Amino acid sequence: MPGKSGFVALLGRPNVGKSTLLNRILGAKVAIVTPKPQTTRDRIAGIYTEGRGQIVFLDSPGIHKPHRALNSYMVRTAQRIGEEADIVAHVVDDRRIGREGEDALVRGILANLPVPRLLVLNKVDRMGAEAASARRAELTEGGFYAESFLVSATRGDGVREFVSALFARLGEGPAFYPEEDLTDLPMRFIAKEVIREKLFEQLEEEIPYSVAVQIEEYKEEPEKNLVRIRADVLVERESQKGIVIGRGGTLLKKAGTAARLELEKETGARVYLELFVRVEREWSRSETMLRRLGYEPG
Repeated sequence: MPGKSGFVALLGRPNVGKSTLLNRILGAKVAIVTPKPQTTRDRIAGIYTEGRGQIVFLDSPGIHKPHRALNSYMVRTAQRIGEEADIVAHVVDDRRIGREGEDALVRGILANLPVPRLLVLNKVDRMGAEAASARRAELTEGGFYAESFLVSATRGDGVREFVSALFARLGEGPAFYPEEDLTDLPMRFIAKEVIREKLFEQLEEEIPYSVAVQIEEYKEEPEKNLVRIRADVLVERESQKGIVIGRGGTLLKKAGTAARLELEKETGARVYLELFVRVEREWSRSETMLRRLGYEPG
């Protein structure tokens, strides 16, 4: 019996909860999540399959005013994700005004997409019912969105209704991925993201945005139930190297241990993880370096 299928893009400014919403829908962690904005840098596909069919959710970097080559890459990635989708969900939160015209940037991108636009007002548990309803009415005035939803990604409120509405809008079609898949990302990419997440959690202020992770070796040894991972942690200045390593190596060790434990859960195997910190000056401003790191700026 044929089911529904399609691609749904999650777009919005930084730190509105797109990745948390994706993980809540899937009931599993596919996208890394930290309290810091601009954590997501790539297209993250989350595959939701059930009796009604299959929805491929496309998580995206937060749309913001770019200041470096990396930020420009992130915004272009978000725009391409919107162009791939059958439905676009604009995720907003309880903050009324984004920085540097972020809301206008998002709506400008959405306005050029010839697919249904849905509004998802997230974090309503922090707002209260009356304030959330008023905010929704304000945002939907003028008919820019085909439909709107109040959700709390952290608690799960309203998420089931949102997913049901997506199935109602999507047409019949084949599943794009096997039923058991949750993402199309290879483990090598997941390892890079998990390491970066754990570093983000340990580092403060602007340092995380100067950090990148490059997997130098990812080797599976099934006979030993072992995965060997060697990764470089890139920073942009010599002064940042000491901060990332920490006094006596404590910060890097703490982040590495947390990453290893999570990757052992992901792989079901023992993980031997080596991390090395090196300086790659102004890597986030260099399109050549972005390509080497897998961030295709073109």
